[in-house]
Amino acid sequence: MVASLESQLLFFNPILTAKSSHSKTPLHVHSLILKLPNFPLKNSPLLFTLNSSSSSSTTTTPRCVATPPPPQPNSDPVAITNVAPDRTRDRRKIVRVAWEKLVRWSRSWRSKAKTDILERTKKVVVLGGGSFGTAMAAHVANKKNQLEVYMLVRDPLVCQSINETHCNHRYFPEHKLPDNVIATTDAKAALLGADYCLHAVPVQFSSSFLEGIADFVDPGLPFISLSKGLELNTLRMMSQIIPRALKNPRQPFIALSGPSFALELMNELPTAMVVASKDKKLANAVQQLLASSHLRISTSSDVTGVEIAGALKNVLAIAAGIVDGMNLGNNSMAALVAQGCSEIRWLATKMGAKPTTITGLSGTGDIMLTCFVNLSRNRTVGVRLGSGEKLDDILSSMNQVAEGVSTAGAVIALAQKYNVKMPVLTAVARIMDNELTPKKAVLELMSLPQNYCQVQVGAARSIDPTVLDPCKLSGPGLQGVVVLARTSKLTNTAVAVPVFTAEPIMFV
Repeated sequence: MVASLESQLLFFNPILTAKSSHSKTPLHVHSLILKLPNFPLKNSPLLFTLNSSSSSSTTTTPRCVATPPPPQPNSDPVAITNVAPDRTRDRRKIVRVAWEKLVRWSRSWRSKAKTDILERTKKVVVLGGGSFGTAMAAHVANKKNQLEVYMLVRDPLVCQSINETHCNHRYFPEHKLPDNVIATTDAKAALLGADYCLHAVPVQFSSSFLEGIADFVDPGLPFISLSKGLELNTLRMMSQIIPRALKNPRQPFIALSGPSFALELMNELPTAMVVASKDKKLANAVQQLLASSHLRISTSSDVTGVEIAGALKNVLAIAAGIVDGMNLGNNSMAALVAQGCSEIRWLATKMGAKPTTITGLSGTGDIMLTCFVNLSRNRTVGVRLGSGEKLDDILSSMNQVAEGVSTAGAVIALAQKYNVKMPVLTAVARIMDNELTPKKAVLELMSLPQNYCQVQVGAARSIDPTVLDPCKLSGPGLQGVVVLARTSKLTNTAVAVPVFTAEPIMFV
């Protein structure tokens, strides 16, 4: 159509010559209208006008501009002026219809979803009386008044406070717990007849704690792990710790993770989390048990991804806190967290996790919350370290456990085991071991090699295979991986196509 239009425009001569009695005077075409009825506009032909200056005595190049069509004798001027409001109404209608479809789909899904799990559940036990265990106990108890929610705690004062005043005075002195929350220090009484068990004991104490109550645990009791971290000496995750400590490899296990602060759960603010289990039916059952109007629960089969992301994000949060404590600015904070996310993904995928899990709610979502919000215990440790305080003084002044401190020690061992370079998380581990100061760690990280190679995945099909040269590349997660370095004859630039990642990589 463009070529046809150009040929029509070139057909006209912009200068016409008229004879008069005095002289030959060029007459400039002031307005020439071309009607194109086949132009793809509904009920409105596009009009072009060729304009040139009438004040100039010399010939000028005509201009082609689009002009609105002249009003027709029978046209309605009100309809023309209402075009913009009509378009606005159309856009609003599209948005409204899309939202109504979403709501109808949601209602239809809820009507078909099973709701008998909560009805059949009579008793839930929570192991641990910390902040998150207390928040989850209150959440489950609020879903059903007839449900017995037992909290197994070790501190008699906390037990007495919950039973007499319905308040955990240590962690939530201003929040009243539901009347059906019962605290006890007797493991046998707490576990007897329980339908589900929520495990909220810190990772480093879980093995010894579970071994002490193993005789009272039913072999078919599903364990929902709220604990995030790695056992320091064994590098085990909770999915490995619980069956081993209970001496039951078939103990049902579910990992619960995601961006969630206990205080906001207690205040019933909107929250989203993930339950992961290799047993799909079990994951769906726990989803029904925990989901509510203010807690959204997604399901996953990637237990490794959910657990490793939940463990390592605590270490990254310490690094983020150090940056804040040293007042290094927002640029460095963004760079550090981005690098830390990549390191977690490199290790997790080597361990068998799905990349989509790491970039999802239990990965990136949890990382953002823990790294950027002051309620994070691990971030608070990092802020105080960056401000110059000693680690021992920080830990002795805290009444809660910062899992990232102990998990950091497992990072170096994991990185060596899976042959993955993790500079940021390894630096945190060295700071925890008093082998590196925060300031020195920043200098070392900024001095890392900066060689860069452009990465284009899938570009091989468009490049001549005669210019392909095999090349070995080095980088986090890419040790010894052979890729193809392609050199363009036109631009003389190298393009590397790695086998399984699109991260920036370095030539050896």
